[in-house]
Amino acid sequence: MRSEGKMIFVTGGVMSSIGKGIATASLGRALTSRGYRVNALKIDPYVNVDAGTMNPFQHGEVFVTNDGAETDLDLGNYERFLGVDCRQYSNFTSGAVYQAVIEKERAGEYLGETVQLIPHITNEIKERIYYALSETCSDILIVEIGGTIGDFETPPFVEAIREIRIERGVENTLFMHVIPIAQASPWGEMKTKPTQHSVRALLTLGIQPDVLICRTSVDLPKEIRRKIASTCGVPVEAVIEASDVEEIEEAPLLFEREGVGDLVVKRMRLPKQEQVECGKWEEMTHRLKNPKRTVEIAVVGKYTEHGDAYLSVKEALKHGGIANEARVQIRWIESDELTEAENLSSRFEGVGGMLVPGGYGYRGIEGMICAIRYARENRVPYLGLCLGMQCMVIERARYAGLAGANSSEFDENAPHPVIHLMDTQDREGDKGGTQRLGLYPCVLKPDTRAHAAYGQARIEERHRHRYEVNNAYRARLEEAGLVWSGLSPDESLVEIAEASDHPWMVGSQFHPEFRSRPLTPHPLFVKFIEASLEWMTVAP
Repeated sequence: MRSEGKMIFVTGGVMSSIGKGIATASLGRALTSRGYRVNALKIDPYVNVDAGTMNPFQHGEVFVTNDGAETDLDLGNYERFLGVDCRQYSNFTSGAVYQAVIEKERAGEYLGETVQLIPHITNEIKERIYYALSETCSDILIVEIGGTIGDFETPPFVEAIREIRIERGVENTLFMHVIPIAQASPWGEMKTKPTQHSVRALLTLGIQPDVLICRTSVDLPKEIRRKIASTCGVPVEAVIEASDVEEIEEAPLLFEREGVGDLVVKRMRLPKQEQVECGKWEEMTHRLKNPKRTVEIAVVGKYTEHGDAYLSVKEALKHGGIANEARVQIRWIESDELTEAENLSSRFEGVGGMLVPGGYGYRGIEGMICAIRYARENRVPYLGLCLGMQCMVIERARYAGLAGANSSEFDENAPHPVIHLMDTQDREGDKGGTQRLGLYPCVLKPDTRAHAAYGQARIEERHRHRYEVNNAYRARLEEAGLVWSGLSPDESLVEIAEASDHPWMVGSQFHPEFRSRPLTPHPLFVKFIEASLEWMTVAP
């Protein structure tokens, strides 16, 4: 399958976590602002089939798409910056590639050939890239190759994109390499040798980069640019300074100042488009950088020690702040550090709101329930996401006198399993890809906080969970003050719960953070931050 669109391939060198994902998203934003249809694809070299069963302490957040793919967190950056909805084909791994090739071999599709890295693995990689280009109907597909050039895992992917360059031609492909600029102590002298070695490693694989994105914490002097250009075989104007920014939303504006968009348009001979007004992104960034107010939100989670475990939650809170012209400061609280005996007032003193995000397993659950009790008793605005909603239901059940109420995920013998697996759900088998995943509809109850936030009667949101509210307890919990403000169309599944006796206490079974974007903040986060700011003006 072949599309007429063009492709940009982004690789990284020297070390991991240098910002390839942000560079990819920022370039996409620059091209989107020029009126081109842009989409992105992330290739991950690990052998897992997908990110669904990976430990958040190692991998960070698992991002979920509309069609239920459990993917790398960089897809969240793509969606937030490009304003697109990624799909199943927007992320694939070495594991998925090898699995597909082995299945084809077992089915006899290779007609008895000896199955090899080249051409069978590389062909599978190329077909997936071409398929994504075709399915997205993109003018430009930006493909980010995960890992670092020089890793054992990356050569098959680099070989595949080398072959694509041959098949599609120089004008239809562009290679962008992201590298850090090293500084040596004690004077902070810039050293270009790591950059040169990284480019040479790429050259040994048959790739000559067209653009170098130089990650640096200081300005890149002209003489350093000229040296990099000379030793790495690129024009000086293709050596791009990508200095550190305070907020990632500033990165596209930095790319604009460096002329990356115009450089790519010229290099790839893209058809002229009318310049689309990029003022909205600039205005959003200005509001982000110049808030009128500040509010602190306590995030009580299980994985707060990993900076990327709740990346979309962190970004969605920021978006809610932008909509309210406020800076959101996050107070990270590890839930397994909270106990019933503790004086929680000192832990939550000064916060304007509390959020409990998603997660799995029993660890830290009782701490979350303690925090929710504190929010209920002290009328602190509360937003619960997935597990955060389930813990809110458990806490309310115990408050209503259902002693020992719990989720059957945490206590199979709980006397009151107010959260459970439904009879229609599988209780055994593989863990990967077996949850309620992706977009599901929800009908909102009139005159509720949820309906007021969305301003419409029917919504669709992304899910990633196995356990549901036990319908056998719905009536009892309604009597105790919970309102089921969002239900599935057939009313069999609770999607949103809120407290009728609290200023703003809302929990969603879905993950609204996955659909929040800087230019279109999610309504639940907007209203949550609004309620938190109001609470700060009346809190004792």
